[in-house]
Amino acid sequence: MTDEPIDREYFRAKLLQLQADLRASEACGNVDGDTVELDQQRQGRLSRMDALSAQAMTLESRRRRRQTLERCDAALRRIDEDEYGLCVQCDEPIDPRRLEFDPTVVMCIQCASKAER
Repeated sequence: MTDEPIDREYFRAKLLQLQADLRASEACGNVDGDTVELDQQRQGRLSRMDALSAQAMTLESRRRRRQTLERCDAALRRIDEDEYGLCVQCDEPIDPRRLEFDPTVVMCIQCASKAER
């Protein structure tokens, strides 16, 4: 681990940019998530299967986007509360390189590894 101090304003800007990108992506919308027409007279079986698959992928993308937005909001609250960059399990600093990779992480690598087991 490094002893580098966390530049919270840098990570605030990074999180705000991530939020903006996610919201812009959400605003674009995707018709693949719309209800699939199951009329067998208008559409073949393979086309319906493709449409159902595209719908499932779109819905999962939306779910992940919302989940990431929630994690961004939580990280921004931690910055405001001066708790950003500290592991929620052991209260030790999170390596800035880990935060650079994913600024929404809440655990150091050791605690995250333990939690996965």
